[in-house]
Amino acid sequence: MRYSYKEKIPKQIEYRRGLISYENAACLEELCLTKSVFFKLCHMLRENGNLKAAKYVDVPKMVAIFLGILAHDKKTRSQKHAFKRSTWTVSKHFNNVLVALLSLKDELCIKAKPINGDASLKFRFFENCLGALDRSHIHLRVKEDWKPRFRNRKGWISTNVLRVCDDNVNFIYVLSSWEGSASNSRVLRAAMIGKLIHSKFGQGYHVFCFIWLDCHYYLCDNGYTNCEGFVAPYRSVRYHLKEWRAGPRAPKNAREYFNMRHSSARNVIERAWGLMKMRWDFLRGASFYPIRTTMRIIIACALLHNFIRREMQIDPWETKVPENFQDGGADVGEDQDELHVIGGTPEWNAWRDVLAETMFQNW
Repeated sequence: MRYSYKEKIPKQIEYRRGLISYENAACLEELCLTKSVFFKLCHMLRENGNLKAAKYVDVPKMVAIFLGILAHDKKTRSQKHAFKRSTWTVSKHFNNVLVALLSLKDELCIKAKPINGDASLKFRFFENCLGALDRSHIHLRVKEDWKPRFRNRKGWISTNVLRVCDDNVNFIYVLSSWEGSASNSRVLRAAMIGKLIHSKFGQGYHVFCFIWLDCHYYLCDNGYTNCEGFVAPYRSVRYHLKEWRAGPRAPKNAREYFNMRHSSARNVIERAWGLMKMRWDFLRGASFYPIRTTMRIIIACALLHNFIRREMQIDPWETKVPENFQDGGADVGEDQDELHVIGGTPEWNAWRDVLAETMFQNW
């Protein structure tokens, strides 16, 4: 029996139309985008990302294949049956969309801007702050002889991802490709000097630009030293939002009040990461893709996050992330390894003390 593309095309078109042409709810459920935002993404990838349609596969179908894999962590063979295509065709179009999306980094990257007096209530005390900084671990599948390098302190195989976002829950920097065993100081050092990783595990990716300005700083947790450019909370003082309640658990001094305000502002990076992981199931488990492809997909998810934040006025996933969300993949606690790239300075500690006293007096 002779193979015919024409017999498969009606079924392919029917499946795609069921996602993006009939109801907005179906598109949201399957692709995590509304119809209008989906077609805006297709147009941007076609016009600016140089994504070309194939003979039998148009651009919307390529993007639907790509988003379906990210949204539900589907394997290639699952999309193969859904879109009536071969495994090779699905894999090819997935990688084509990935390359086109990464080429739009200049259009989708958010530039870091110092926070001024018009900032939100959470950041109004942190003038000249550039954003919040944190790291997280994404599960990986690697070769047996690579596992010791990728095994983190909790015992599972992962990659250490550095992430920074602004006060509007947009990512301004993401660095992937570091092994799970890499210390926080080593990853941050690579971000500060703009170094990419070149090793047998592949190349590191940070299409965003890590902004380093005088008299400006990032909010970070106790895994980093309080030093020039990084404002950390007071150690051995209550910090996490769940520890603060009205009444007897309210702050009693300047240090406690500073930690409460710091935790409330820095929680924006936890919400941004939680929102991205809730939308893209791909980030929740260990991928079967090669390490290099997985690292690029992590960056692509951040770019899509910024695009959705810009184009989608009402995001149903945002209401599902609580204000005090805490990422389970991040290291939390007082026993984190401290940053020693830049040593803590008495001047910076004194500046933090003055800020804490000012905040407490104005409370």
